[in-house]
Amino acid sequence: MTQTNNLYLIIGALMIAVVGLGVYVWHEESKPKGIEMNIGPNGVSVQEN
Repeated sequence: MTQTNNLYLIIGALMIAVVGLGVYVWHEESKPKGIEMNIGPNGVSVQEN
């Protein structure tokens, strides 16, 4: 019984990891391409995406 519960726990953790990785990749791919400008206390910074 305990081994079965541990197996479900491992499978659940792997599923959460796969979903989390998928969301991260989707978020990174959906970023707009181009230039990002930030104005802050350190001055102006320009980054290319």
